[in-house]
Amino acid sequence: MNLPNKLTVLRVILIPFFVASLLAFGGTNPTLRYVAVAIFIVASLTDLLDGKIARKYNLVTNFGKFMDPLADKLLVCSALVCFVELGQLPAWMVIIIISREFIISGFRLVASDNGVVIAASYWGKFKTTSQMIMVVLLILNIEALHLLTTAFIWIALILTVVSLLDYLVKNAHVLKEGNH
Repeated sequence: MNLPNKLTVLRVILIPFFVASLLAFGGTNPTLRYVAVAIFIVASLTDLLDGKIARKYNLVTNFGKFMDPLADKLLVCSALVCFVELGQLPAWMVIIIISREFIISGFRLVASDNGVVIAASYWGKFKTTSQMIMVVLLILNIEALHLLTTAFIWIALILTVVSLLDYLVKNAHVLKEGNH
């Protein structure tokens, strides 16, 4: 269990604490929302760190390849489900975002079975960044930032769809190869 893998496990361990602090008292306690945003930011930073450390020091493992993206998806999807519960996001948006994650994960499994490793694209990285910013803004729930928050909700949704289409178009050959 190397450092990058420990950071990934830490991110997963932080998720219930994040969810509990965000949903406590119906999400109305400002102090607990600040705790939630702090946990989310720390968890997001572990995502940046684990990948950089793993690549820099050649600590890439099969566990990390599997768990790192799963931990990211669990963190963001947990936040999105909380926002539906709190009435801050419509369920249809969350379904689109979560569906994209399932589609890409399934696609990566098919690619992996065919011996193909599919790297994250710039669109995927932009999508992730916009989702992280959107989550932070939604947690903070500051009225003066309502327009910015709304803009990031739509930016994240659009980049989710664009990154999915980009991913499918660039890697369609993987599905064709899998049928032979």
